Amino acid sequence: MFEYADLRDNPVLPGTNKQGDPNTDQKYNTKLPEMHDVLQKLRTVADESGAVLIGETWTSNIAELKAYYGPHGNDELQMPMDFMFTTVDKLSPPEFRSQIAAVDSSGGWPVYVISNHDKVRSFNRYGDGKNNDAIAKLMGAFYLTLRGTPVMYYGEELGMENNDPKRKEDVKDPIGRTGWPQEIGRDGERTPMQWNTDPNAGFSQKEPWLPVPPSYTTHNVVTESKDSNSVLSIYKKVLALRHTNQALLEGSYTALNEDDVNVMSYLRSYKGKAVLVALNMSASPQKATFNLADKGFASASLKSLVATPQSTAKGTEVTLEPFGIFIAEVAK
Repeated sequence: MFEYADLRDNPVLPGTNKQGDPNTDQKYNTKLPEMHDVLQKLRTVADESGAVLIGETWTSNIAELKAYYGPHGNDELQMPMDFMFTTVDKLSPPEFRSQIAAVDSSGGWPVYVISNHDKVRSFNRYGDGKNNDAIAKLMGAFYLTLRGTPVMYYGEELGMENNDPKRKEDVKDPIGRTGWPQEIGRDGERTPMQWNTDPNAGFSQKEPWLPVPPSYTTHNVVTESKDSNSVLSIYKKVLALRHTNQALLEGSYTALNEDDVNVMSYLRSYKGKAVLVALNMSASPQKATFNLADKGFASASLKSLVATPQSTAKGTEVTLEPFGIFIAEVAK
């Protein structure tokens, strides 16, 4: 929105981008201070209307993200998206914990994103090629139970996958046409919504702008709605719980067992009630024992709310199947 009035050139950096152009430090035409003046004016108008401002805010560090909330407290965007979360492109509890702690330190309401129209779908990024559906369920249970607001990209709830073009002549995205083959473009993550098993996944009777992947025959709304163990069914269960459970809606976030490199676990607490989330981010069975005495639950037990079939609890010990999910109410 703003650049230096004299239109000075950005400093040139070593190397070239996927388009073959020199890399540059965009210090003179992006993220200039005037941007925040505009956002504060927009916020004033939004507040008068009872509206909420959501930002597609690509930031490289927490300081930049914090700035979008506003320098005087909460006077710019109420909900700047944390795209740094998507930079953790593997199932790594330590790295996810670090990202969550950093975002919580920003002082604003977190907004988590795992995919969007510019990034390869989470199904592909986190999947291992064998357990992609289980991992898709795991990631859904993860970002839907964190403190904050999750932004869901269409098809995540189905396990939609990328359908990348194989030939330059099939590319629609301009950056793919000019950058092929180093840059294949973003067509793969922008394919039509998969509704059913009809041609073109029921999206259109005519040929759509982009082709659907062959997996639409199994990963679609109608088919998955009939399967109680589908990706869609897990999303529905977790979302239903999120909409009714005060600890998940408004509770604090506390990381648990922070030395565990396989199981991502945390406590969501609200007015004496709590929900424990344990997620096995490994391909092997795992056990995790939780000491919740210092969290106000001296003699706690865990009551399952949403869990994958072979994930159970005995007392405060949780047994998780590979990529297993266990979400439980903490009972005193």
